[in-house]
Amino acid sequence: MLTISYLMLRRAIGVLGMALPFVLIVGHWLLGSSGIESSISAYYYTDMRDVFVGTLCVIGVFLWSYRGYPKSRDNITANVAAIGAIGTALVPTNNPLETPAHAELPAFTRLSIELTGYNLHPVFAAVCLLALAFFCLCLFTRSNNPTPEKQQRNIIYRTCGVVILLCLALIAIYLLAEDAIAESVRNALDVVFWLETIALVSFGFAWFVKGETLFKDR
Repeated sequence: MLTISYLMLRRAIGVLGMALPFVLIVGHWLLGSSGIESSISAYYYTDMRDVFVGTLCVIGVFLWSYRGYPKSRDNITANVAAIGAIGTALVPTNNPLETPAHAELPAFTRLSIELTGYNLHPVFAAVCLLALAFFCLCLFTRSNNPTPEKQQRNIIYRTCGVVILLCLALIAIYLLAEDAIAESVRNALDVVFWLETIALVSFGFAWFVKGETLFKDR
């Protein structure tokens, strides 16, 4: 029963990670807004705020509940990823203070924005994704006697881990060069949003496979 519970936990983490970007897009559209926000985190300032925060907090709680061997790297990495996910949800990305959206936010949220100076949100997000990439590259791939199916899964895990790291690197490069890119081009491409989406789908798919949904041992 415990094994089944952990498999379900892994699948749930995977499904939530893969679904979040697309749920935000569709929900935002159904509520009457067109277009895609500049990043996944920017949906905090839309009608999809509760979905964004709630999903990341649920993922964080699931990660915190995830347990490997006592005092193992699995536990430590899962806790780090959980803190990153919850921090990403509760410490919003930057939004111009003069906008109406900011004025309508709860007092605690406005205070958190002013105190953090817009610096903590990307740190939380990067820590979360780096921890999840570590899961894919170093933890999920371990095995004393790998079966052919396990070897196939390891290829998936490593690919997902590399994709997450590549997306983080590309986001950093894009943000450093952002001022040199025309605003019309930035608005049309939504580079950060799609790179974040690819990273989340990669992380989610790795956890979905880890839940023995695909490529199960015979």
